[in-house]
Amino acid sequence: MAEKEPGLVSEVADIDSAIVDVDGLVERIEQMRVAQAEFATFSQEQVDKIFYEAALAANKARIPLAQMAVEETGMGVVEDKVIKNHYASEYVYNKYKHLKTVGVVEDDEAAGFKRVAEPIGIVAAVIPTTNPTATAIFKCLICLKTRNAIIISPHPRAGRCTTEAARIVRDAAERAGLPKGIINWIGEPTLELTNELMHDADIILATGGPGMVKAAYSSGKPALGVGPGNTPVVVDSTADIRLAANSIIHSKVFDNGMICASENSVIALNDVYDELKAEFERRGCYVLGEGEELERLRKTLIVNGAVNRKVVGQPADVIAELAGISVPKGTKVLIGEVTDVSPAEEFAHEKLSPTLALYRAKDFDDALAKAERLVADGGYGHTSALYVDTREKDKIARHAEAMKTCRILINTPTSQGGIGDLYNFKVPPSLTLGCGSWGGNSVCGNVGPMNLLNFKYVAERRENMLWVRTPEKIYFKKGCMATALDELGTVMHKKRAFIVTDSFLYKSGFTKKIEDKLDQMGIAHASFWSISPDPKLQDAQKGEELLRAFEPDTIIAIGGGSAMDAGKIMWSMYENPDEDFSDMSMDFMDIRKRVYDFPKMGKKAYFVAIPTSSGTGSEVTPFAIITDAETGIKWPITDYELMPNMAIVDTDNMMTQPKGLTSASGVDVLTHCLEAYVSMMHSDYTDSFALRGMKLVFQYLRRAYDDPTDVEARDHMANASCLGGLAFANAFLGVNHSMAHKLGAYHHIPHGWANAVILTRVMRYNAAERPTRMGTFPQYEYPQTLHRYAEAGRYCGATGADDREVFENFVQMIADLFDYVGVKHTIAEYGVDEQYFLDTLDEMSENAFNDQCTGANPRYPLISEIKELYLDAYYGRPARFYEVGEE
Repeated sequence: MAEKEPGLVSEVADIDSAIVDVDGLVERIEQMRVAQAEFATFSQEQVDKIFYEAALAANKARIPLAQMAVEETGMGVVEDKVIKNHYASEYVYNKYKHLKTVGVVEDDEAAGFKRVAEPIGIVAAVIPTTNPTATAIFKCLICLKTRNAIIISPHPRAGRCTTEAARIVRDAAERAGLPKGIINWIGEPTLELTNELMHDADIILATGGPGMVKAAYSSGKPALGVGPGNTPVVVDSTADIRLAANSIIHSKVFDNGMICASENSVIALNDVYDELKAEFERRGCYVLGEGEELERLRKTLIVNGAVNRKVVGQPADVIAELAGISVPKGTKVLIGEVTDVSPAEEFAHEKLSPTLALYRAKDFDDALAKAERLVADGGYGHTSALYVDTREKDKIARHAEAMKTCRILINTPTSQGGIGDLYNFKVPPSLTLGCGSWGGNSVCGNVGPMNLLNFKYVAERRENMLWVRTPEKIYFKKGCMATALDELGTVMHKKRAFIVTDSFLYKSGFTKKIEDKLDQMGIAHASFWSISPDPKLQDAQKGEELLRAFEPDTIIAIGGGSAMDAGKIMWSMYENPDEDFSDMSMDFMDIRKRVYDFPKMGKKAYFVAIPTSSGTGSEVTPFAIITDAETGIKWPITDYELMPNMAIVDTDNMMTQPKGLTSASGVDVLTHCLEAYVSMMHSDYTDSFALRGMKLVFQYLRRAYDDPTDVEARDHMANASCLGGLAFANAFLGVNHSMAHKLGAYHHIPHGWANAVILTRVMRYNAAERPTRMGTFPQYEYPQTLHRYAEAGRYCGATGADDREVFENFVQMIADLFDYVGVKHTIAEYGVDEQYFLDTLDEMSENAFNDQCTGANPRYPLISEIKELYLDAYYGRPARFYEVGEE
């Protein structure tokens, strides 16, 4: 049941599918027409199954495809291409999974109107080198959704990765019932082959340079071609300057500026110009000096009237080196202060790199005039943006009226905002952005399954809904278990209960009180206690067999996180035996938009969670962690369907915790609370749980550690654990837990101590005021984690003259607490062999990056940064702030 990545081939394409000459292309198209005619007869149900399986497969392959794209093209950033591949499968699937594309798709009986969907036939898809895998995934998926066949013409410099993305989608779709021959590709693209393809196909879906798009429109066949972007951004006097600067940086560094919607020019009104410039510099941008520096970069960016291929998709410091300019290490964006908005100014062009023009405007009208000129000279129809107080409705309207662009984004990073569904949820997700008639395109807006009208999208940034979800019932206080269990008999009239625990607790008689209570109520019961300390999938599978045989209406999991997590997995298997475990464990960017639809729980059994340690909070969370003993893969499973129905937090069950468990579980609680408090998804509601939980840890962990019989300390630590669980059940966690999960999986460090040994380093990493990447979530406006940590520190008793001093004192408080409860200072001190650590470091770092917890971290990590954090923690290097440009 372990997840398996789709295999990657080493050749350019499968020999059976690659088209290599004109005769082969003509023959293949004839075969495709037969296959497509069969596909056109498919029902909506058949189409949707194929669409689902194809999206699922593409999602699973997002990392290796990203790595292949960067390796082959030499452009962009692996981690950012991972996001694009993830987005192309998850967000596109989520948007269109319920869209009717077969037969009658709209039926207004009162108006006597029906709309009937029919496929076009064969789509010729041209894929760019700047976005070679995500665009291939996107185009294949929308063709599958609309029952069209597709032939891909990859860019010559990205043929291998593009065709591999198509192969993965094709293979999954064919396994789901797609007729063979629907997805094909040109193995070695040539001008002759591409022209023949455009001539023979029914419609052309072209993404690429102006020459390719012009050829598509000149082919004599219908074409959905898209134009270049030259996005201007106006920053008004009323704008939130920190939001504006950091949003622009966040967008401009994404995949090293290759998204066509990326900002190319910023026009700031005179009264905020200097403040905006200072914020850019504060966050790691480099403003070029007037004269020689500016002139050198001008001549490096644009050569013979076109963008220099050597700068496309390269980081800022590499571009600076090409220009012979010395900039600080880690510089994010190169900014040129210019005045000319005509094509004679190199900075006024689309640059496809982390470089930016900065203009000063005397007033709002002047800013609009400059933006209009920049759009006219290379960006007609694409994207424009405005940063403004949203109460200034007149300015928003005037800007929208002036801009001849299909995407008009308000207070939004344009790379992420332009592709849709990230900062405004009415803008459809797409990786093919039409420019309408203004840009010489037949399609405006974001290309989806079909769009042939001109539209303007005026999209204001919006925050999406958050939530607080808890078990139906939470009972707590010493001695409460017997009273709480009464409800199973007196209120719910349950008949059969299945107890899940570990062998130590079973043999120690921990379950005896439960069994006696069930006997009193006449509830039949059975027990399963073969649960490992690090629960194994194989354990759960054995338990599932007993569950099916016993057929309980109640499952009671008692123990630490291991027993409760195993109980949740067994519950899920019992409720939904046909579900694929590897699909259930798939990561997601947004739990509401995941490709996999988690099955409904509770149809067969009511779930009760009873913790015996004060650490995991699993009794109130929708998470479970399980390890496949055969592969060693540790799977974090997440869905609110896994939330227990009842939690019983009885201090009597926690009085026998040994010192080591008290320490490891207690520091795990603190980590839960801290990560939830700084999570991008935190809220006023989760903050209250997190703050109170961490304060209780500081007040009572030492006492619980010193004296296992201290009832008050144990009681408050039990509450702290539950509060921490409630906090991260709704705000989620961060990269600290991602890294700790892998330390446990690879090096068997107990989970709480794995969290603790890296915690203060991760805190410094997250607290950087100019991080390499900022997390993507609409509630998260700009780097603010230092302040959040300081708030938490003040609540827990840390003092200081400013946030930085409070933070330092808070970190010392944590270090002192960890020393008291025996947390070691380095990974090496836990007996981890140095050579084995180094041998596994790259794989461990990549897997930590891919862990589900990473997504809510306020600083979006690079794999290389995770690796450095691991190395620092192993060797005990001095803790530091991980700022951009730091040596």
